[in-house]
Amino acid sequence: MSTLTDNTDAMRRRFLTASTAVVGATGVAAAGWPFIASWQPSERARAAGAPVVVDVSKIEPGAQITMEWRGKPVWVLRRTREMLDRLSGLDGQLRDPASNVTSQQPAYARNVHRSIRPEYLVAVGLCTHLGCVPTFRPEPAPADLGPAWAGGYFCPCHGSRFDLAGRVYTGVPAPTNLLIPPYRYLDERTLEIGRDGNSA
Repeated sequence: MSTLTDNTDAMRRRFLTASTAVVGATGVAAAGWPFIASWQPSERARAAGAPVVVDVSKIEPGAQITMEWRGKPVWVLRRTREMLDRLSGLDGQLRDPASNVTSQQPAYARNVHRSIRPEYLVAVGLCTHLGCVPTFRPEPAPADLGPAWAGGYFCPCHGSRFDLAGRVYTGVPAPTNLLIPPYRYLDERTLEIGRDGNSA
C-alpha cells in the first residue's frame, strides 16, 4: 500500500513539475515576444526610410516588381540580355545619357545601365516631372509609342518617356532621369534598398 502511494505521489510530482515547466516556458515566450518584435522596424519607421530587403532571384527575366520605400514605389527590373542591348545607341535621343546630373543617382549608377549589376535596375517609380507613376512598357515599337521606341517607361500624365535604364528622352516634360535610390547587395540573391554600397 505504501509503495502504491509513493508511486502515485512520485507520478503526481513529475506531472506537476512538467506542467509547471510548460506553463513557465509559455509565459516566458509570451512575455518575450513583444520584446523580440520590438527589434523589427515599425510601419512608421519603414515609411520613414527603414531599408527594404528584396530576393532578386525570384524575379523572372524581363519582369519587374514594385516595393515601397519611404512611401514611394521602387521598381526592381530584371533585364534580359536583349533589353540591355537596346540601351546602346540611344544617346542621341536622351537628355542625360551619361547620368551627369549627380543628384539623381549614386556614383555606382553612373553608367549606361545605371546600376551596380547590369541585369538589375533599381529605380524610384515616379516621373521627375510632377511625380506621376509611369507605366512599364518593355516591348519595342508598339503602335501607340512608335517604331523608335526601344522599351522603357511611359508617363501617361504628360507623355514623358524613359528608357529601360530610367534615362529620360529629350523633348518631354520630365527634366531628369528617374531617381536611383541608395541600395546594395547583401549576397548574390539579396539586395537592400535604403542603404548605400557598391559591392556586386
